[in-house]
Amino acid sequence: MPVLPRHIDAFVASTAVTRLTLQNAPNRSRGQRKAPRGTIRCSVYDNVMTHPSNLLAEDEPGPFEVVEGGAQSPFVILCDHAGRRLPRALGSLGLSDRDLERHIAWDIGAGALARRLAEALAAWLIVQNYSRLVIDCNRPLTSPESIATHSDGTEIFGNQGLSGEQAELRARSIFEPYHGRIRRELDERAKDGKPSVLIFVHSFTPTLGGVARPWHAGVLHHRDQRVALPLLAALRREPQLTIGDNQPYSASPLTDYGIVEHGERRGLPHVELEVRQDLLGDAHGLKEWAERLARALKESAVFQD
Repeated sequence: MPVLPRHIDAFVASTAVTRLTLQNAPNRSRGQRKAPRGTIRCSVYDNVMTHPSNLLAEDEPGPFEVVEGGAQSPFVILCDHAGRRLPRALGSLGLSDRDLERHIAWDIGAGALARRLAEALAAWLIVQNYSRLVIDCNRPLTSPESIATHSDGTEIFGNQGLSGEQAELRARSIFEPYHGRIRRELDERAKDGKPSVLIFVHSFTPTLGGVARPWHAGVLHHRDQRVALPLLAALRREPQLTIGDNQPYSASPLTDYGIVEHGERRGLPHVELEVRQDLLGDAHGLKEWAERLARALKESAVFQD
């Protein structure tokens, strides 16, 4: 039997109770009216939801932000690494401001791309507000990378030697509320008979370990290829693009929590997108890639009636 990381072992048993509480949470605050069909709005309730622990102070942003999509859109967009904020209670995790601006803290450009893509597709969107260095919302809680002690040659001093209680506090404050809100949305859509196609948005560095990465973007998939294969074909129709098939990363249960938890376990079509960060550095690049991805997703055979 594998030995769990010390800071995770004490936490696993408690997640079921937290998950049940989150699934039974109300969908809207009292008096909040449903957005008219076809409109997109920011859900204030979700963004300022009562903090589930004292890791986040009352005047700090909640763990996530939701933007409601159009009533007819099947698309659900998730961005696990959108933010680089740190809870004040954790200080700087022993890192410099420069380190906290690097890719080790967040997926640079991914949040902005996800917002533009959601607008183009009238999709429901959730973005995670806090740095992946606090806790990685795209890793299982049993993974050694759940709370990284080092990343791309940089030691994360504030993550070393954590107790089980300290790790549990982070998961209870950020990981569980984020994924609990996704579960609640998908439960509601299933109850209403509304189809859901999950799009996970990430970004990757142009080089890693001194090695250049030639791909402009990557399409990641695991067992379910219903979205990935037609999307690959659509993107590769642009001959100037180099599109990776499970490159520069490959999806797996060890590294991609959302695909397994929200896609495979529910049998929902899904895909993970990786776009190179230097292509998302300005408004022009963001617009270009949001339009390209939206067009390719709409063209993919899986979405035809």
